[in-house]
Amino acid sequence: MSGSLWAHGGTYETWAAFLTDWAAGGRSEGAGLPALRQEDFAADTWDRLRLRLTDALSARLQRCADALAGALGEAADEFSVGRALAQARSGLHPVRALATHPGLPEDLRPQLLKMVDDATRSLQQDLERAVESMVSEGGDPRRVEARRRTLRDNPLTAVTSAPPPVPAAEPAATGGWSYDPTATGRRRVTPP
Repeated sequence: MSGSLWAHGGTYETWAAFLTDWAAGGRSEGAGLPALRQEDFAADTWDRLRLRLTDALSARLQRCADALAGALGEAADEFSVGRALAQARSGLHPVRALATHPGLPEDLRPQLLKMVDDATRSLQQDLERAVESMVSEGGDPRRVEARRRTLRDNPLTAVTSAPPPVPAAEPAATGGWSYDPTATGRRRVTPP
């Protein structure tokens, strides 16, 4: 055990506090978190920390899925469905970033990334099954085909083929949007 760990709970407390906030939707990407080394912890403490980590990832994945379901439920057209899928993908990036955080042990990162990517693929399959159920329920073929095309053109699984993002400096608070919707718009005016 490292001697400096006990002054304030040390590395465990730092990560535990971060994971609690992050799982609840905190915007931090974990920049500056200390490195975790399994050998610095008793076996049961390490197991608890791993469980906290997987629980936090699962909670954020569920928040993404719930937000997507809500947005899809309110979508008035296929453009809105595509926008909801794009927002869901942007919500998956921080989850993948935490799964591959450089402070995590090298042998743990691929396991966590696989967990996240498997959940993403499962959610995509659920969406595709929902389209197929529209067919079996006698849905309008044009509407079903439009939804199928929207899912094919905007797959959640696109994030799994991208390299995982690396945690960077704290992002601006944008409430989960990929841009700041409250920022003053700018129009580009080109001379005639």
